[in-house]
Amino acid sequence: MNILVTGAFGNLGTFALEELLAKGYQVSAFDLGTRVSKRKAARFRGRIRMFWGDIRRKEDLRPAVAGQDVVIHLAAVIPHLSATGINSEDQPVFAEAVNIGGTRNLIEAILEQPSSPRLILGSSLHVYGRTQKLTPPRRASDPVAPVEHYARHKVQMEQMVRTSPLVWSIFRFAAALPVRLIIDPGMFQVPLANRIEYVHGRDVALALANAVVCDQVWGRTLLIGGGRDCQLYYRDMMVEVLGAAGLSLLPEQAFAEEEFSTDWLDTEESQRLLQYQRRTLRDYTEEIKKKLGIVRHVVRIFNPLIQRWLLSRSPYLG
Repeated sequence: MNILVTGAFGNLGTFALEELLAKGYQVSAFDLGTRVSKRKAARFRGRIRMFWGDIRRKEDLRPAVAGQDVVIHLAAVIPHLSATGINSEDQPVFAEAVNIGGTRNLIEAILEQPSSPRLILGSSLHVYGRTQKLTPPRRASDPVAPVEHYARHKVQMEQMVRTSPLVWSIFRFAAALPVRLIIDPGMFQVPLANRIEYVHGRDVALALANAVVCDQVWGRTLLIGGGRDCQLYYRDMMVEVLGAAGLSLLPEQAFAEEEFSTDWLDTEESQRLLQYQRRTLRDYTEEIKKKLGIVRHVVRIFNPLIQRWLLSRSPYLG
């Protein structure tokens, strides 16, 4: 089976490539040919087909989708924690061109093929908007109420896919943190009392890889989260993540008071179909510890200084 991953060298894309290769598929990757992407691509050399291009240009997509059986569409400009440094909320026009325009180009390029590959669209729990006053968990059938540019883009992307002639599936992902320490002011935009569900990127990749041969996913929207052991409050997540880096939890006043678009998800159906929930936040923090190594001990020594610097990044402190 031939499978193409767009946004292949982003946070989830590299995990998806690894999992698909492990299952023996013929894998292709589409992404911008940036220095960072090409560095990540080097470890896949000789194992996957590479297509470098800009998703805003349909002509770049045509050779990538040719001959594919399934396209997994992960390319997107996201709000925070992006390795590119480009933020959908700061650059909404550019983000719309990539997210909505790119999805339109992808659908059209697929439909031009003699035999159209099936499409899995990566979406987000952000589409539900602010739901902390509702009883959890969120379900696929719940109404959407996006409040960010990114979430609005995802809602439009979903609609384009649903109304297309393609065989499709939509996966709304929980919070999948990159396995690297990124100090982003966006970390302060979530109140510590906010419900949030974590999912490990490798578990997302497993769900995607299992989905390509699961007849029951097509024509459906599925929620992809870590399950009950990954349903946390943001305070608990921050304690674990900052602690993995050798840091203490920052004061509550550094974080937003207005609720953020995260919640707990009903993943019973997606887990029944795809059997992907294998890791928790503890697995993630152990990976962070291993990656940082001796740096964690240095961070502990300079914890007060680093905390002061972090607090200077919060927009909620005068």
